[in-house]
Amino acid sequence: MENSEKLTNSKEVIAYIAERFPKCFSVEGEAKPLKIGIFQDLAARLSDDPKVSKTLLRTALRQYTSSWRYLHGAKAGANRVDLDGNACGELEQEHIDHAQKALEESKAKVRARRKEQAVAKAAAAKEGEAKAKKNRTNSAKPKNAKQKTTKLDKKPVETTRALNADEVKVGKDVNVNMGTGNMPATIVEINKDDVRVRLSNGLTMAVKAEHLRS
Repeated sequence: MENSEKLTNSKEVIAYIAERFPKCFSVEGEAKPLKIGIFQDLAARLSDDPKVSKTLLRTALRQYTSSWRYLHGAKAGANRVDLDGNACGELEQEHIDHAQKALEESKAKVRARRKEQAVAKAAAAKEGEAKAKKNRTNSAKPKNAKQKTTKLDKKPVETTRALNADEVKVGKDVNVNMGTGNMPATIVEINKDDVRVRLSNGLTMAVKAEHLRS
């Protein structure tokens, strides 16, 4: 990475500060508890660094300290560290309790999201099976000899396409590609890594933007 290349997201910033301050930050394994006020120290050390803006640095630090591996490191007997890895006092119990609560809430959200996705996938599979059964039943019915099918009688094949980035917006009606077919849905929330939609059956789920169709 060139010195003049500006970092554009939190992941790049975390990797960069972990490289600059390896005794304080890390990109894998359990993370060390950080000194209170570490942001001010970071901003001062990187004040002349054109790669990192204060806004992105603050966002990256917030993401770092809310990660599961950082919250796992907040335990009894752990010491906070400064940018050079020097101990800055043992963690207080209230901070440990707060970290454990935040960790459990975060895991609960992930479990709930996975459950929603499993329910939606099962519903989509059930709907696909029902359609397949209906098609088999219709194909088994004897054809009326007097009925003629022409090109004009044929229903055009329904096609879908992937959404453009500017089409992904809250309130838009879309189709969600579930693997076994498309399900109608409405976009209700747009996040950094996924899009939350409400299916026609009332369930909500998080999906990748590339799974949305017009």
